[in-house]
Amino acid sequence: MALVEKTARIPENLEGQVFGQFDRYLKKIERTLNVTVVTRDSQVRVIGSESAAEGARHVLEDLGQLAEQGSEITEQNVNYALSLAMEKTDGSISEIDRDIICHTASGKPVSPKTYGQKNYVDAIRDHMITFGIGPAGTGKTYLAMAAAITAFKNEEVSRIIMTRPAIEAGEKLGFLPGDLQSKIDPYLRPLYDALYQIMGPDSYQKNAEKGLIEVAPLAYMRGRTLDNAFIILDEAQNTTPAQMKMFLTRVGFGSKVIVTGDLTQKDLPFDTRSGLEVAVEVLSKIDEIAFCRLTSKDVVRHPLVQKIVQAYEAYEKKHSLTEQRRPGPPKGVKRGSYDSGYHGRGKV
Repeated sequence: MALVEKTARIPENLEGQVFGQFDRYLKKIERTLNVTVVTRDSQVRVIGSESAAEGARHVLEDLGQLAEQGSEITEQNVNYALSLAMEKTDGSISEIDRDIICHTASGKPVSPKTYGQKNYVDAIRDHMITFGIGPAGTGKTYLAMAAAITAFKNEEVSRIIMTRPAIEAGEKLGFLPGDLQSKIDPYLRPLYDALYQIMGPDSYQKNAEKGLIEVAPLAYMRGRTLDNAFIILDEAQNTTPAQMKMFLTRVGFGSKVIVTGDLTQKDLPFDTRSGLEVAVEVLSKIDEIAFCRLTSKDVVRHPLVQKIVQAYEAYEKKHSLTEQRRPGPPKGVKRGSYDSGYHGRGKV
């Protein structure tokens, strides 16, 4: 295999950001793409096979452009740039990063980090109702919140309404102390956290007191008509089909709706079907409704979260295939009432 040399154009003052602390990003690029990177006389030269050297050059220049735009380079950026290079995709993370939705209270820009997130943001802009479905850490709720706050600040809507079903995550918490608001606040805390980070607590408090921003459990939506509002339903996998129908029929004129959920993390009773699952089947042919499916590639939390999501996806796929191959129970016996020790006289 013939080796070739490619030159990557990276501003000298940005090499430290691109290479990472102790060159850890650079070493990762070399290891993943099987190339050698040499820096000498203000030049960054990449040595390897034709495709590998070209891919590494593109990754390094893409990260350099990202740093030049003022963005902090993270391990997630490096991992995603490498995945694009390995898939030979003609895309760049610096291009995605330029699509700024808004700025947080501290001035940090909020933008998509992957093409899956970019498609999700574009769908929110172009459709009245958008479903964002995917695993934890893919930015479903955070990007929806950023879009809602942007629309509110631009006076495209007059209020923001955020809701989620008040269901415990697999454990019974019993009776919580305090008034009604104190009882439901723990279920809505993730929505408050995103609001505080993007809008700032003072701005949120001021608008909440005026009734312009509302965070409420899903049960409060019944009987309402929501006009000229940006409405976010979070954790939609925990709705029943009746609740989902009730929520979607609240939408009024001038409103925009985002429904987010992860079908692999349902907290409903075992025999209850998710309203999100039913909605995907029932509404998939309506053009005005967008369905965006995010994957483990779109996870933007700690890289370990991406590995955890991928491991669970593999496990659940294997488990699902095993269940499909399992022989059914004898006639008249429910699947849960027998095991490998069944001999025709009940469970032994």
